Amino acid sequence: MKTKIILLVIIFIFLGGVLYFSYRNFSGSPESKSVQVTLKDREKAWLGLKRDLENKAAHFKGTVGLVIKDLDTGREIDLNKDILIPSASLVKIPIMLSCYYAAQDGKIHLSDPVRLGYSDRVGGSKVLGNKPVGSVFTVEELLHPMITRSDNAAANLLIDFMGFDTLNAYFKKMGLKDTNLARKMMDFKERREGEENYTTAADMAGLLEELYRKKFLNDKISDKCLDLLGQQKINDRIPKKLPKDGTFIAHKTGLERHICHDVGIVFTNNGDFLICVLVKHENRFAIPAKKLISDIALLTYNYYRNL
Repeated sequence: MKTKIILLVIIFIFLGGVLYFSYRNFSGSPESKSVQVTLKDREKAWLGLKRDLENKAAHFKGTVGLVIKDLDTGREIDLNKDILIPSASLVKIPIMLSCYYAAQDGKIHLSDPVRLGYSDRVGGSKVLGNKPVGSVFTVEELLHPMITRSDNAAANLLIDFMGFDTLNAYFKKMGLKDTNLARKMMDFKERREGEENYTTAADMAGLLEELYRKKFLNDKISDKCLDLLGQQKINDRIPKKLPKDGTFIAHKTGLERHICHDVGIVFTNNGDFLICVLVKHENRFAIPAKKLISDIALLTYNYYRNL
């Protein structure tokens, strides 16, 4: 009996020694040191990016709401992400998602017809503005110009079709805390009377991540929405300074007087990142704000390019 106990003790000591020296050898191996150095370098580079972005925002004359999120690690850089800023055309993203949500609930059909009226052809309608009064579109057909060309007539037709109350209810169901719809696009009379559509960088980031993770309704709908955002024709902000080849960007802009936004997802070979930049400025023109957004996008892209 004693012999068996002694033998077991020897075996345990031997195995313990093997595990200890294996751990020591691994933790001290060039490969493990290389991994540690790489992780340390990445953390240092991320902190450097954070400082650069904060510096950019601090020197800009205006309010900047910002969320940058590494979609692999979950690391986030944010600034004023919960500050309410007029949404301009960013509200078209939750309008699109609400249409798909209502279709799933059986409240509408994506094939339902919507008729273009004379008063619907407002400014900023690059597609429907050229269509004759009386033209009929399906709900799904209106989503493409609303998102890819930011067509205001398409958005207003969908707002009328869905209704303010229904859309705001779906905004809440989607988890949007600070995004509302109070007026139609280009309704500056309502705007002067204090009716405004608001959102935050945090709300926009949450929606985009839902699409990226394919958690909005289902894989198919999430992919459809991302595909529409990926066909964006207004590319003078996030994509402006990024490589044209090999970089897929799904995004949506917003532009009104003193308001300039762009939010989206940038897919790179070294990782994907979410970028939401909402700007409220006092400049006469939006050129400085557009430059700020493109600079922020380039700084963030360069972090991934240098990994």
